Amino acid sequence: MVPHLTTALTGPLLELEKQFLDRASRIEQWFRVQWQDHLPPFYGSTDLRNSGFKLAPVDLNLFPGGFNNLNDAFMPLCVQAAQAAIERICPDASKLLLVPENHTRNQFYLQNVARLVSILKLTGLDIRIGSLLPDLEGPTTLELANGSTLTLEPLQRRDGRVGLDGFDPCAVLLNNDLSGGVPAILQGLEDQWVIPPVHAGWHMRRKSRHAEAYDRVAREFAETIGIDPWRINPEFGVCGQINFQERTGEECLATQVDQLLTRIRDKYKEYGVTDEPFVVVKADAGTYGMGVMTVKDASEVVGLNRRQRNKMAVVKEGLEVHEVIIQEGVHTFETVEGAVAEPVVYMMDHYVVGGFYRVHTERGRDENLNAPGMHFKPLAFETCCTLPDCSQAPDAAPNRFYAYGVVARLALLAASVEIEETEPAAVEAAA
Repeated sequence: MVPHLTTALTGPLLELEKQFLDRASRIEQWFRVQWQDHLPPFYGSTDLRNSGFKLAPVDLNLFPGGFNNLNDAFMPLCVQAAQAAIERICPDASKLLLVPENHTRNQFYLQNVARLVSILKLTGLDIRIGSLLPDLEGPTTLELANGSTLTLEPLQRRDGRVGLDGFDPCAVLLNNDLSGGVPAILQGLEDQWVIPPVHAGWHMRRKSRHAEAYDRVAREFAETIGIDPWRINPEFGVCGQINFQERTGEECLATQVDQLLTRIRDKYKEYGVTDEPFVVVKADAGTYGMGVMTVKDASEVVGLNRRQRNKMAVVKEGLEVHEVIIQEGVHTFETVEGAVAEPVVYMMDHYVVGGFYRVHTERGRDENLNAPGMHFKPLAFETCCTLPDCSQAPDAAPNRFYAYGVVARLALLAASVEIEETEPAAVEAAA
């Protein structure tokens, strides 16, 4: 099942895809050089938006929770990429501890964990699951809706290492975004890899820092292949003095929204785009599509009603929002079975390992699709994102998915830069 674009808008995107195809060798060479200088995250997923005239990432998750939505045919790619990641980070690893979220009632998330376990086991690692649940007293087996099982065990701390009863792992893989902070049991670990590093969690990470890193990466890449970086890069602004409950910081937010919309209108005029520009105001830290609103005029963020303020004031783990990123909205003209959709690309190490479509039957092409009521089409990617076919048209499935893979890898590279630059030792040295 391959989605389609509105026919009238395929021209500009076809042009961009053709440039990717014509410069595929140069692109892959450029990426190889980049990965020599930057350690890729162990894994990641990125949400893309395809407007026809622009193909850009709008979110990058360093603790992806949807491996269960990938096409089963891509399992070999996942295993190969995981093997490469393990060899790069901890080549002598034999035991790995997976630390998930505490979502024991979320069957979809648990199926994601089960899929991760199966991938990692096929790399030859001994995998066990260490839970942060405070009331877990011993090994507990969960029956999943798809027939598989998961055994959770309480984490144990021994001096500077963390493990389980009778299990001392070489490395700890987090599938927990640490929105509520780093638990004491994971602080100050010695001689034990934690991947991704704890400072990549949402207690410290900011979307605006990622956007800054992506802006640099996109500009260098665009110069390398000769395109306008705006075609792959959403504009953004930041407001760090907002309090939605107390109605403070609205002026800052309105100013940033107005400035960003003005820049977008100028680019739309340059490219002859007739759609109405919009921006997305997001909590600068957090996930699950919480703390998000779509805005088409600066006046819309002044005098928010109680429902709007409550929606924006708090995100996952009950954390209050005081910093927001204002991101250029990218329309999506892709549909699956008539419903608005956006591609989500999954990566391990620096490899694209598959993807799926997030679909929402009740949302428009200028709205956030990561919201209640969404569903996924795991079989949408019928071919992988790394094998373009120059004998076919630019919009043929392998080539469109190759374009997705290129932009997704740019976002992953930006995440790598972001992690390096926010590593506590690096921050201390810079200070």
